[in-house]
Amino acid sequence: MWRSLTHISQILAGCAIAWFAAQPVFAQQSGRPPVGYARPPFHMHAHTTLAPSGLSPQQIRHFYGIDQLPQSMQGSGQVIAIVDAYDNPDAESNLRVFNRAFGLPACTTANGCFSKIYSGGNAQRLRADPGWALESSLDIEWAHAIAPQAKIVLVEAASNSFSDLMSAVSLAIAPRPHGAGANIVTMSWGGTEFFSETQYDGQFASANGVSFVAASGDSGATVEYPAASPYVLAVGGTSVSTDASGTYLGETAWSGSGGGQSAYESAPSYQSNYPIPNDSIGARGVPDVAYSADPTSGFAVYDAYGYQGQRGWFVVGGTSAGAPQWSGLLAIANGARVLNGKSTLNAVSAINALLYRIASTSYATTYRDISSGTNGSCGVLCTAAAGYDYVTGLGSPVATPLVGALIDAP
Repeated sequence: MWRSLTHISQILAGCAIAWFAAQPVFAQQSGRPPVGYARPPFHMHAHTTLAPSGLSPQQIRHFYGIDQLPQSMQGSGQVIAIVDAYDNPDAESNLRVFNRAFGLPACTTANGCFSKIYSGGNAQRLRADPGWALESSLDIEWAHAIAPQAKIVLVEAASNSFSDLMSAVSLAIAPRPHGAGANIVTMSWGGTEFFSETQYDGQFASANGVSFVAASGDSGATVEYPAASPYVLAVGGTSVSTDASGTYLGETAWSGSGGGQSAYESAPSYQSNYPIPNDSIGARGVPDVAYSADPTSGFAVYDAYGYQGQRGWFVVGGTSAGAPQWSGLLAIANGARVLNGKSTLNAVSAINALLYRIASTSYATTYRDISSGTNGSCGVLCTAAAGYDYVTGLGSPVATPLVGALIDAP
């Protein structure tokens, strides 16, 4: 009953979203966006300008064991669509600088690895926004860092309203040449849950052969959409500890990691069957998995457009850093599955259900269990614990066995 919606509530929510669609809201504004809008959950820790600082691709690949995968497994043949709002006029040149700095393969329009398409209006260049430009730079650079042979398509929504962002998601999954033809869609953004959010779930559920990945948010014990959708892989955040030489020591829950129980989405069967704990109300639990997010040990990102009057190298954290990197892992698994004559992982019947099924049979070898740390003061729902919890989900990936299990699945 608590999740049921009246017809009047749906109408009012729809009206509210339509009204907000006419009011531009930019990423650099402080505070949460109004209902019907999303923001990118990143945190800038530092601005270094001249040289990269923060975590490098080599470090993070080593932390999670991605560098232990066969060299042939780098996401070849897969398309990762990065959906963000507004234009990033320097997206491709930023990626070029990033790749040169870290010795990564080139990813350009000329070699067919990178492309950018506009959603909405006349499909012409949109106005730029500094916060969203930094977010898309983070997404592109780090998806490529994890799966360097996957194609990257930046799909730019006309605004940060859910209506425009979901139109961009539609373009991302539409077949080429009119769409991106993506196998994986990254959504490093989210907004307050709303009455009629479930109307968008069908858009995810109907996309055959496509996996959707979203950041869980950066406001602690709060659930955001689209991470709340049962058809989306929700990525929470951790704090990584290293020694003086940068060697991985362990992870705890990041205090900003978004999570909790959805107000409007029921627990999907893959969670109720697992089962996730403390769910007597039968609600969708968020997040599903986790990844490094603490800005204190953030990621090196190059952005020439500029944010808060600065441009160049930034150190950036937030759960929006984990979403594109989990997407890279899925691209690696997909590439190997296709070579083995299998289909790509599907949003409806495969990826989320498969990740929970893997956890139920081989948890200790496929996930790093994050069992300490909190994202609020609400008791068990805000506290990391052994197994699944509402701060870090199942935990962070142990890449070689987890990707192997994804490949081996039917």
